[in-house]
Amino acid sequence: MLTLLRNPAQIITVDTGGVNFKRGHEMSSIGILENHSILIDGERIKDIITNKKASSKKFDAEIDLSGKILLPGLIECHTHTAFAGSRSNEFRMKLQGATYEEIAKTGGGINKTVQSVRSSSFEELVKIIKPRINYFIRQGITTLEIKSGYGLSFYDEIKLLQVINYFIKEAGITIIPTFLGAHTFPPEYKNDPEKYVSVIINEMLPFIAEKKLASFCDVFCEKTAFSAEQTEQIFSAAKEKGFDLKLHSEQFNSIGGIDIAVKYNTASIDHLEVLKDEDLEKLVKTEIVSVLLPGVSFFLGYGFAPARKIIDSGGIVALSTDYNPGSSHIAGLNLIMSLACLKMKMTVEETIPAVTINAAKALKTEKETGSIEIGKKADFAVFDTPDYSDIIYNVGKNLNFMTIKNGVIIYKKTEE
Repeated sequence: MLTLLRNPAQIITVDTGGVNFKRGHEMSSIGILENHSILIDGERIKDIITNKKASSKKFDAEIDLSGKILLPGLIECHTHTAFAGSRSNEFRMKLQGATYEEIAKTGGGINKTVQSVRSSSFEELVKIIKPRINYFIRQGITTLEIKSGYGLSFYDEIKLLQVINYFIKEAGITIIPTFLGAHTFPPEYKNDPEKYVSVIINEMLPFIAEKKLASFCDVFCEKTAFSAEQTEQIFSAAKEKGFDLKLHSEQFNSIGGIDIAVKYNTASIDHLEVLKDEDLEKLVKTEIVSVLLPGVSFFLGYGFAPARKIIDSGGIVALSTDYNPGSSHIAGLNLIMSLACLKMKMTVEETIPAVTINAAKALKTEKETGSIEIGKKADFAVFDTPDYSDIIYNVGKNLNFMTIKNGVIIYKKTEE
């Protein structure tokens, strides 16, 4: 079936010439086309043609996009969407000056969410998570990464991954499952962390690999979480089992995460708020994506990652919400783009590849999606504005009008 996307005000192609990512100052080149239309053949982009040429083309269906902006479908490459319970009380405590340690003593922190997940059934988790995924879809997101990491036991991590896999078939968008059993140490292993590392390596990873429940293995490498040595043990085992790798690191402390990421050629390294200059030099020589999470800095009130320095040094930058119940209860990707401009000195243009092609590379889907190029999946976000700058200028406001996945409209905004 041939479908014509007719006459958008602008098509932002994020064209890479087949490279499938944008590095450094290349991120400013976003491929703006006017007076063009797009021809879709089934699930794929067949052609990008002038409006004049489109008038003589035969097609089966037409979608009029006059006055609107057409972008590649947005990519959310770092979320903790699979959680239960609320930590709003902790948020109030933080605003009143409570420290993380004080909150933890009251039973708060990650382990509060762990308790909520452990007490929730598969069906309850599905019911909780479904509206969150729909909220992402309404923003123009067509690929969504979801991590486990709030079960922290064999049974509960598997349960979370099974829920995430349920949505692979049911969500209507591409869902990328990531195993984050190495998120923190659960209470029962507080005094024997090496035993929990053993459980991850010898019990969780083999089962998850056998059942194909996750594409990636992720680890939180921090002083308050997993050491560099423990991270490397888990990565070595995960790589042997065929997992692709991602890494949380350099959020609060620098304890060797960059060296491990480079050694194991991780798809991404995420956070980087305290990235050192000497580690930046190592990172930008690779094709590892720097996934920056300004929502965390905004939510917790601490320093932002050095986006400007990474880009100016030739790095590959992506942006994501890090949506989670504790440190970034923010599910709006457009707000993250605005924060990147206002707080990390990224340009409006640089934020666009950061949530499309570079975010796709962080999930290893860049050959299929993330840019509007002939042969790629027909995944699009349509914004109700004639100027792409409005997406970022309208801070916190979702201007997405239509979400198209595999050539099919899966969301269209109704009249308010």
